[in-house]
Amino acid sequence: MEAGGQRRKGAYWWIALCFSSLLCCGQQVSAQIRYSIPEELKEGSVVGHIAKDLGLDVSTLINRRLRIVSGSKDALFEVNQNNGVLYVHKKIDREELCDGNSACFINLKMVVEDPLEVHYVGVEVTDVNDNSPTFTEEEQHFEIAEHTPIGTRFQIQAARDADTTVNNVRSYKLSHNEHFEVETKDRHDEKIPLLVLKKALDRENAAEHRLILTAIDGGNPPRSGNLNIIVTVLDANDNRPVFSQDSYSVMVKENAAIGTVLVKLNATDLDEGLNGVVEYAFGRNLKRKVQNLFKLDSATGEIQIKGVLDFEDTEVYKLDVQASDKGQPPLAAESVVIIKVADINDNAPEIDITSLSNIVSEDSKPGTVISLISISDKDSGINGNIILSVSDNIPFELKPSVQENIYSLVTKGKLDRELVSHYDITITVADLGQPPLSSFKSLSVQVSDVNDNSPEFSQDPLELYLVENNAPGASVMSVSAFDNDSNENAMITYHIIRGGAAQNDMASFLNINSETGVVYALNRFDFEVIRKFQFQVVAKDSGTPSLSSNVTVNVFILDQNDNVPVILYPVSSNGSAEGVEEIPRNVNAGHLVTKVRAYDADIGYNGWLLFSLQEVSDHSLFSLDRYTGQIRTLRSFTETDEAQHKLIILVKDNGNVSLSATATVIVKVVEPKEAFAASEVKNAVKDEEENNMTFYLIITLGSVSVLFVISIIVLIVMQCSKSTDYSSKYLQEPNYDGTLCHSIQYRSGDKRYMLVGPRMSIGSTIVPGSNGNTLVIPDRRRRDSGEVRMTIFFFFFFFFVWN
Repeated sequence: MEAGGQRRKGAYWWIALCFSSLLCCGQQVSAQIRYSIPEELKEGSVVGHIAKDLGLDVSTLINRRLRIVSGSKDALFEVNQNNGVLYVHKKIDREELCDGNSACFINLKMVVEDPLEVHYVGVEVTDVNDNSPTFTEEEQHFEIAEHTPIGTRFQIQAARDADTTVNNVRSYKLSHNEHFEVETKDRHDEKIPLLVLKKALDRENAAEHRLILTAIDGGNPPRSGNLNIIVTVLDANDNRPVFSQDSYSVMVKENAAIGTVLVKLNATDLDEGLNGVVEYAFGRNLKRKVQNLFKLDSATGEIQIKGVLDFEDTEVYKLDVQASDKGQPPLAAESVVIIKVADINDNAPEIDITSLSNIVSEDSKPGTVISLISISDKDSGINGNIILSVSDNIPFELKPSVQENIYSLVTKGKLDRELVSHYDITITVADLGQPPLSSFKSLSVQVSDVNDNSPEFSQDPLELYLVENNAPGASVMSVSAFDNDSNENAMITYHIIRGGAAQNDMASFLNINSETGVVYALNRFDFEVIRKFQFQVVAKDSGTPSLSSNVTVNVFILDQNDNVPVILYPVSSNGSAEGVEEIPRNVNAGHLVTKVRAYDADIGYNGWLLFSLQEVSDHSLFSLDRYTGQIRTLRSFTETDEAQHKLIILVKDNGNVSLSATATVIVKVVEPKEAFAASEVKNAVKDEEENNMTFYLIITLGSVSVLFVISIIVLIVMQCSKSTDYSSKYLQEPNYDGTLCHSIQYRSGDKRYMLVGPRMSIGSTIVPGSNGNTLVIPDRRRRDSGEVRMTIFFFFFFFFVWN
């Protein structure tokens, strides 16, 4: 009956809407009339004069056959063809006819012939107070703990009245007592009674209270119904369950499967043990039909679908739920669950992939077909119209074919496997139903590689600093290139470019592992022979056709302390480091006896020489300068001093493992006259030699001047023509200050470095981590190898000329 009432309710609302529309569009029908009658009229009661109201001639009604052709299937009304009066044919019960709807309309379609006319008549059936409020049960029991707080409310089952509007239940009245009173709360269109504790209970004075609840409707005169309430007073646990929400709301589609969990109630109880264990149940007012559709798990609080939902039958379900603990007596809390049923489009579109190529080459042209896709929808009309789409931001698109609902998935742009090697393409179809249904399928497309990337080195050029005297056959460095391609297109092999050009001469002394890129030195390198060279390494992939690239490797040989100091002075006629010096006996302290001169082929600290006295006959007579090698007297000679002294000088470098040489100086002390005579002889010989030297010196200076001017011009031309080079260069700058020291300058990046001997130039700075023999030189435009060789040439030339 309730399902039929709901359907009639919807039908009557639709009829009322149509009736209102007809009233607004009177030009399209012959006539429109509306009557209003109360329910329960006796049979034969006049509803209205149809002929008069429609302006029909009463005398012609029989011939024109005025009659009702549609309306209530139970023939609630009839029309008298003699006088055109519409009367009640059958007693009308509004509650049965309209199932409690606020508006109850009956639409009749009247027809007269000759000529044919159609008239619409609407009859509104109004409610009368012919039903009393009733309760589903005659009595309701409550178990209330004696120390329940004042103001606690207990929900009572609501009374039902089949009448509507003002004739429905309007108020509740509780029989006189000192402990309880009744309140009402509005829930949608009905009033819910609440039993309110206004005075604390005492189980020892009264263990039970019997009350009468009276429900009163709004009729005139009003009708009422009673409910017996029995309250049992017990000792109660302190806390009652509390719902997490005052009300729950959930939306469910009408085709939801049986067993689907709609909502999970959550009520908590602060008590322990059984007093804190919560059980869930539907409220007492729940209709049997609703109980057949939904199931409540008493332990978990899950509400599941038990029957088949139908949106056209019922749109909204209101479920009273109760949570109670297992205390003695149990405490309960109430809430409401509102379930809204959503209408759906029954069939989703379908996608069928009839052809698929899941591998596409990255050099495929735009328009290459990947797959053929067909779509269908079992629905018809607008629900069967389909919209097809593909994932965004991918180089693929859908193109329709001649046949309807067949599409081709094709490439629409250039592919690059190195950027994206895999595409997950989602194809989505949706119909135009309300709400629309959609489905999708995913395609996985792999992009195959072509050899379109050359191997690349991370840096070009590379720099290798190699210490001299390396072990032949040992690895000295490793080069590595990467290729963005895959598989054999990314397999790289290495080889060294060899040839007859000068820059590749040293490549023959190197070898490389073609697979790993490890470079091996086949020969031992000597810093004093070669200090810098370069070679090129080629990286080649295994693609077809193969691609390659090369890198230049600049090799700088680093010095080791592998050269022993060489004594330049003194040197005897037989080549030994031994000399004889004669000095007068009357010389003062600080007199320069001689200077030991030496040089080392190494550079930096390895070529920085220090002098020390290894043996001396008298330590109080002679001193040796540690850095210059000068031998001077410490005091004047006395008569007791010996006439001959032997000094052995140790010359050693400053390498990690220092190397050394020794020189022997024999100092003979002679009388001043002998020294003067020897000096006269020497001066005579020297004057003759100086006369010859003056002539040669003039010629040499002239030649040098000419060569100097020419060299300046050449240097200016070279300076203007060459480009700035920041690669490392070496420059020898020999200094001579008691010892022949070497200094090497070179450039790396934007810094210049110099490896020096014992004396450092002003403005230079020692670089940390350089073992103390590397100086950073203020940045100046470097000179090329021709300038360096020219400078060294003139430096040594003038050095030997003036010495």
